Amino acid sequence: MSFNPENWNVNLTKHRKTFFIGAILTVIIGIVSLATFGLNLGVDFESGSNVEIQTDDTLTEDQLMEDFSRIDESYEPTITLGGEGNTSANARFNEVLSQEEIALVQSYFAEEYDTTPNISTVSPIVGHELARNAILSVLIASVGIVLYVAVRFHYLYGIAAIIGLLHDAFLIIAVFSLLQVEVNVPFIAAVLTVVGYSINDTIVTFDRMRENVRREKEIQGFEHLARIVNKSLLQVLTRSINTVLTVLFASIALLLFGGEAIRSFSLALVIGLMAGTYSSMFLCAQMWLVWENRRQKKLKDKPQEPADEPTV
Repeated sequence: MSFNPENWNVNLTKHRKTFFIGAILTVIIGIVSLATFGLNLGVDFESGSNVEIQTDDTLTEDQLMEDFSRIDESYEPTITLGGEGNTSANARFNEVLSQEEIALVQSYFAEEYDTTPNISTVSPIVGHELARNAILSVLIASVGIVLYVAVRFHYLYGIAAIIGLLHDAFLIIAVFSLLQVEVNVPFIAAVLTVVGYSINDTIVTFDRMRENVRREKEIQGFEHLARIVNKSLLQVLTRSINTVLTVLFASIALLLFGGEAIRSFSLALVIGLMAGTYSSMFLCAQMWLVWENRRQKKLKDKPQEPADEPTV
């Protein structure tokens, strides 16, 4: 038996209210998490220093804390272990290390572990500028997408698309807030990647919906429009599943084996890819269905202007 969702007797528009309630609850949980825990901003967005240590030996948090206290008793970095067998570590300092302090840290680890750690620092001004540019890049990308969709389709498609994009981006941020995963520059790159993927999936869905609507001579009420949308969703369901699975497998592989340097990027991709496929079919399309039905009702209820009487 062939896998053809078009032959399924499934109504994907029937539970649209449940989809809307689920999205609203997700947003509420995310807002509460952000208000309670906030985001675990990395050195990229806050001033401080980051010490990356790579060795052939197994590292422990207590051991590294003792190492840093030997260098300077005031050092109390946040240690994150990674790599196979905990052979790598990341020590984050809230303060910016001076050139003399960087030299001391590197010489100590070169002597004790036969490795020179990679140390990066970000000043408060640079951190704020990076955060501002990251937010600006996401906003510019979103505005460009809305304008394109509004011109390419109808403005209702554009509004539904941007709400879906905001949902996907906010869901990633909410999960990172709940799990307190570090937010850094690769995280922003992942969000922009998800935005591009999500709008691509949404446009494919909208294009099929518009094509099926055009084939109908006249829309006979909400149920008729809902059947058209449901038919369109079933037609693109196989394509959406196949596309997201191929990208998702690669993202999961990066998450499991990519290491600490790209862990936030990989996790954001995994969350965003699933959210993007969900929002395209179960949020954007459903919102358009409700709004388009209201628009057509207003057009039908609008009184027709009488034709001008012929002048003699």
